[in-house]
Amino acid sequence: MASRTPAALWAGRLMGWTPPPASVCQSGGVADHQGGVRGTDYHNRAGSGEARLSDTWCRSRWSSRCTVAMEACGGAHHWAREIGRLGHEVKLIAPAYVKPFVKRQKNDMADAEAICEAAQRPTMRFVPVKSEEAQASALVFRTRDLLVRQRTQLINALRGHMTEFGMIVAQGPMHVAKLITIVGDPASGIPVPARIVLGVLIAEMQALDERVLQLDAEIVRRAKEDPVATRLMTIPGIGAITATALVALAPSTATFRRGRDFAAWLGLTPTQRSSGGKERLGRTSRMGERTLRRLLIIGASAVAGWASRKGPTPGTWLASMMSRKPPMLVRVALANKMARTVWALLAHGGVYRAGHPQEPAGFGERGDSRYLGSADRPRTA
Repeated sequence: MASRTPAALWAGRLMGWTPPPASVCQSGGVADHQGGVRGTDYHNRAGSGEARLSDTWCRSRWSSRCTVAMEACGGAHHWAREIGRLGHEVKLIAPAYVKPFVKRQKNDMADAEAICEAAQRPTMRFVPVKSEEAQASALVFRTRDLLVRQRTQLINALRGHMTEFGMIVAQGPMHVAKLITIVGDPASGIPVPARIVLGVLIAEMQALDERVLQLDAEIVRRAKEDPVATRLMTIPGIGAITATALVALAPSTATFRRGRDFAAWLGLTPTQRSSGGKERLGRTSRMGERTLRRLLIIGASAVAGWASRKGPTPGTWLASMMSRKPPMLVRVALANKMARTVWALLAHGGVYRAGHPQEPAGFGERGDSRYLGSADRPRTA
């Protein structure tokens, strides 16, 4: 029999279980509380090519119920559902929370030991396992982001190529029509070989525009049919895309104790480098779901832009922030406030109602006290 590895012996002593040989335990993506490691045959595939758990591995190692810990990486939610169907408790841990428990060298066995160690911490934060329906709902936003990025690449390529021929227009998608007009004009002076290639870029860009519009229509349809998204759209700065994304991508409100925790999860709070009783705050953490953070900042920018053009209501929070803080800081602070309001609506129900004189007009007004308690009000000092 092969010799026992240190990680396997450590897990065996911890759980009172005789670990299998090292030849069976050579991968660190999954750690169970029985052995601290996983069997390599868990990636076996069925005859159709579909990945499945090995029946032999399940019967020999998981005959009784146990707790299984995994890093929340690609495919982790699928395996969590599959293992959960076998009656085991599954815990997903963010890789950033596992890294501190890796000792010196990084290898599969060290990763498995780190996962097992992290899973037993009493204050560890675990990632909720997503259902297939939740992942399917989020697919439309991932696909839309991909298509928008590809369209931006084509616009930049078109502008760059046109610059080589002296054709320069302002940046932004709203000015692309000028480039298309120049390419289609025979008197523009663009060589015929270049005109043919630029036409290919334009055709691809127009096709992407149509696909993005199709996805936008699908998102709007979901927003109209979903009562939760309809309630979220009563918040100024939140439209159909943001509301539907919040419903599809945000975790359960029970995950957070209050709105501030939800805003911190979205990465809308500053990083802390405090020490020795001295508070040092840096830039926003940018952790959590970046799609939701970006959408909230875009919505906050629209609200702040409208307020800067029309003028905020004197004496409000927004007016005070705009008078003494940089524009981008105001937008991020407003997005933070929107996130806390979103959590309040999701947790307590109802719709957003504005009308308190000490809060900003258009957005940020306290409204019903159920939605923004004193613990959720932004600090302006």
